[in-house]
Amino acid sequence: MTERSAPAPQGAAASLLNGLNVLEAFTPAHPVLGVTEISDRVGLHKSTVSRMLQGFAEAGYVQRDETTGRYRLGLGLLGLAAPLLADLDVRRAALPHLEHLTEVTGETSGLSLWNGTEAVVVEQVDSPHQVKHSAHIGTRYNRWASSSVRLFLSSMDLDHVHSLVESGHIIVSEQDRQDGGFDSPEEHLRQVQNDELAINDGQTTYEEFGVSTAIRDYRGRIAGCITVSAPRSRVQHLKLKDLLISSVRDTAKAVSARLGDEA
Repeated sequence: MTERSAPAPQGAAASLLNGLNVLEAFTPAHPVLGVTEISDRVGLHKSTVSRMLQGFAEAGYVQRDETTGRYRLGLGLLGLAAPLLADLDVRRAALPHLEHLTEVTGETSGLSLWNGTEAVVVEQVDSPHQVKHSAHIGTRYNRWASSSVRLFLSSMDLDHVHSLVESGHIIVSEQDRQDGGFDSPEEHLRQVQNDELAINDGQTTYEEFGVSTAIRDYRGRIAGCITVSAPRSRVQHLKLKDLLISSVRDTAKAVSARLGDEA
């Protein structure tokens, strides 16, 4: 039986692949190329390559040297890669410090990133205890009571916070309105921002205690959230609260330093 090859991309798909081929023509060995050179490399007509490059230049994906007419990749490409790079860099920077945090506290430590409406767990080191609090990587939190959620919200414009709540993206329960700080959200988030610390003391579930604090990148912006979680009964019995708070702060400071934050 003869093997049939997949049909070649047509229309918009072909145009997209051709555009990617043009961008991939630039390499560390050949960072600056002219239209003819790119045309020869990708097998497209020079007029087609020229039109693509003009569009890429307008979007900031390539830069044209007005003197030579040759092109190099532009900083706009970093914008496309930023979410992936941030994820990879933050996880890589955080993991050894999360391991140390769990070793020091004996409790579960994790790293969360903000996806626009939720805190998402992207890394975790489980507590060695049989009874522990943990979450699968990829778990999403959108409850006001969650310490990681309030930590991220504290860095946002209050109008945006209200919009997230009113749209239902952030869930606020009646219990939150009574004792979770939502009776005065502006004041509560301002306090979280000043402390760079949010605490969940039985607010999500009666038996959970969590402490979250921010990690910052070289621009001083929040790049993620470190959280240490434990059974509330163990925290109370062993008087672990102060240890958890100081340890999570030390961990966030160490990870931030690895990301270039100088604060």
